[in-house]
Amino acid sequence: MAEPVWQEQLRLRLTERNAKESAYASIIEQYRRLAQQTKLLKERNASLLRAVGTAKNNPSSSTVLVPGTADDNPVRAAYIQSLESQISSLRDELATVYKTQGQNAQRLLAMNETLREKEEMSRIDSETLRKSKDEIAVLKRKVDQHAEIMAEKDRTIQILNDEISTLQLELGQIEERNGTLTKDNAKLLQRWLDAKQAEAHKMNEANQFYENMRSRHQAVLNWRDGSEGDTKSRAGTDAGSNASHTMSGKGDPQEANHSTVTKDGLPSLTPNPLELTPNG
Repeated sequence: MAEPVWQEQLRLRLTERNAKESAYASIIEQYRRLAQQTKLLKERNASLLRAVGTAKNNPSSSTVLVPGTADDNPVRAAYIQSLESQISSLRDELATVYKTQGQNAQRLLAMNETLREKEEMSRIDSETLRKSKDEIAVLKRKVDQHAEIMAEKDRTIQILNDEISTLQLELGQIEERNGTLTKDNAKLLQRWLDAKQAEAHKMNEANQFYENMRSRHQAVLNWRDGSEGDTKSRAGTDAGSNASHTMSGKGDPQEANHSTVTKDGLPSLTPNPLELTPNG
């Protein structure tokens, strides 16, 4: 599991600080060891000088190494003391080295553990990266498929738009033709209505004419009936005079009866021009 970002940044900053602080650690350690050796050498030289001073003050002493006389030779004793001091210093240094080695071993173990954790994290990150790459590849394929589908849909939409445009043109033509047909139908209907109105007007005139003729015919019949009654009443008185006028040939031909018989057996009286109305 990956560490949080702030922890990683803090660890990196601490590592940088330790690196800066330990940049001169080896020089400081060498300077310390050199100072320690210098101190030991100074102590050794002081011991030797003291031994030489003691030898000068005691001329009977000899600097030659004689067995059994090690305690009597001050130079040898000083040299042995110096060597023992060096041995003690080397032992301290060796203990310090062992201690440092133990610390380094502990640090090495910690670093190995950290390295193992980092390797595990790296393995997990690598696996995650591989899965992410696989997912990216799958998503790219899906994107390509969607792009192809969108292109196909765009082509279909273009075809549909062309068809819609064609249908709109056809619809406009059909609407124009329907408008023309509507106008023609309106004209034909108006002409038919006008014709029917003219026929109705003619029928009305014919009916009116028929009614007029019928009323006039009835008037003629009434007039004829009245004329026949008057004729019978005057038949006795005018018989002789009519006969004499007829025989003498002086009668007025315009006073003769103008009535005739029609094919239907009804008398048809020729109207007197003076009795005609203004309408005929």
